[in-house]
Amino acid sequence: MTQRIYHVDAFAEEIFKGNPAVVCPLESWLSDEMMQKIAAENNLTETAFFVKEGDHYRIRWFSPKKEVDLCGHATLASAFVLFNYLGETGDEITFIYNKGELGVKKAENDALTLILPARMPTPDSEYLTLFNATIGEEPIQVLRGLDYILIYEKEETIRNIKPRFDALKSIDLRGICITARGDEKDFVYRFFAPKLGIDEDFITGSACKSLAPFWSKVLDKKRLTSAQLSPRGSDIECTLIEEDTKVAITGHAVLYMQGEIYLP
Repeated sequence: MTQRIYHVDAFAEEIFKGNPAVVCPLESWLSDEMMQKIAAENNLTETAFFVKEGDHYRIRWFSPKKEVDLCGHATLASAFVLFNYLGETGDEITFIYNKGELGVKKAENDALTLILPARMPTPDSEYLTLFNATIGEEPIQVLRGLDYILIYEKEETIRNIKPRFDALKSIDLRGICITARGDEKDFVYRFFAPKLGIDEDFITGSACKSLAPFWSKVLDKKRLTSAQLSPRGSDIECTLIEEDTKVAITGHAVLYMQGEIYLP
């Protein structure tokens, strides 16, 4: 059995930048065990699988270690493949996942806009002692959303933090996002998910579902500029839309490789 795959660099305008994802379009679902094995073999931050359901596509995401609840860059990559290689002719794609829907729209200059549900994070200090010990800098505040969000005062602090990743595998959420007001951008951030086999993610679009409403409230503005300070990170513009219930983030994607894998 062969399976078509596409290796896409998302949130990038040229290869070797942004965040890589593998996209696997399916006619019908493979077993969970097989999808996890494929993701482990790919060994990228995420592998996305989707199946067409009516006018929409049901999507799932797997890290090298486990299935995840949400992934922004692999969703953007999936829409890029559908628009450019699988004949999708509309201007918008709706993806269905286990907690609702995600939209991806065509934008100007061949960019794509990903629409995420907004989620304002709430205070949660359960892991404060662990974070202080493993991250090495005490945050101003610890918040809970899809991930733990640690707030700091300065961009320099975000750049210089060197976590002890092994110790962070014990947390109950997907990952840890550290963030501060930026020197030139509205905010900057980094993202760690060692329990998923990802010590530091390159670009985490899904983190903006909580970062955008938080910084929007702090800075009193709807359109925000940000930068993820990873080795392959880039600038991302976030906009609160639909009465602040959703976050729109826009970026490009580029194909690195396509081919077939051979399955038993």
